[in-house]
This record gives sequence, C-alpha cells and structure tokens, in this order.
Amino acid sequence: MSDKIIKNGRVATDDRLTVSLAEGEAATDIAVPAGPVLVPLAVWQARRDELLARARSGEVGVWLAAGEDVAAVAGDLQVLQVIGLHFPKFTDGRSYSAATLLRNRHGYKGELRAIGEVLRDQFNYMTRCGFDALQPQAERYTDAQLEAAIASIDDFTQPYQHSVKDPQPLFRRVERGPDTQVQQ
Repeated sequence: MSDKIIKNGRVATDDRLTVSLAEGEAATDIAVPAGPVLVPLAVWQARRDELLARARSGEVGVWLAAGEDVAAVAGDLQVLQVIGLHFPKFTDGRSYSAATLLRNRHGYKGELRAIGEVLRDQFNYMTRCGFDALQPQAERYTDAQLEAAIASIDDFTQPYQHSVKDPQPLFRRVERGPDTQVQQ
C-alpha cells in the first residue's frame, strides 16, 4: 500500500515501509523485506554489512526512535540516503533536536523524514529543523488537507529564532538604519 507524504514541499506517493521490531524480537532475526524500507537503528547496527549495498542504492534507510543518539549513525551519513526520526507523541520534541543535530553538527544532506505522530500543526517547525519529508500516519489526512498543509507551512514568514532554514535570528536578518531606536 502506498502512503501519501509531503516531500520537498509537494504531496507524493511513497512505497517505503517502516520496519519495526516486535517485543522480544531480535534485530538479527527480523525479516527485512525487499524494496524501499526504513529499518530501526538496532537492525542497522546488527546487520549493517548485509544492508550496506541496499543503503547505498537508497533502498534501505534507518530510523531512530526519539531519544536515540544521532551519533550512532554519524559514521554512515555518506551511505544513508534516508534517515527517519520518530515522533512517538505530539508532546515529545526530541526528534526536532535530532534533526537539527543531523543537519547542523553532522552536515547530513540526504532525506530527513519525520515519522510517527506527525501532525499538521508541527509541519512548519519540522521543516525549520531540517525535515524535507513529512510522513503523517496513513489515511490521517486527505490529499486536499495535505495540499492545504503545504500552503500553510510558510505562514510564519519571519520567525524570531534561528533554525536550520534560517541560520540567523530575526534581529540579525533585519536591516536597521542609524536613526532606529529601540523602545523600552
């Protein structure tokens, strides 16, 4: 089954499966299906040599659970064309920090995908942190709702804070003349 995602500002059909480990299932024993997949970090670490060629071709990507250290994949960023970061619930923002670290500290240039509890209210923040693919849960939004969400991603044209998208905070981006006074 194909899911709809937002990728690089457009609604796209996506066939990439997200593989999960069942409780008690060993990373070495899980079946990794053919075709495009995201495997959990534990599976990548346990079976890296086996999955390396598929990763180089873009078929296999890795996803990290909220709280898993991005340094665990830092040595493989040239190989991994897709990295997913999981949002387990709306109030858990650890994957925002992981995205920013991957983009800014580690210089990751591949696809950074938000997976899990990915909600429209978060799309602007996710793109500002460096996500270029947003994967809401299957059938959460209609195509029309996704199109409307894309149109609203840039509702806030001048955010105050710096981000991956805007490396300078607003006070550094705004030109002020010599006669400008700050009100107190």
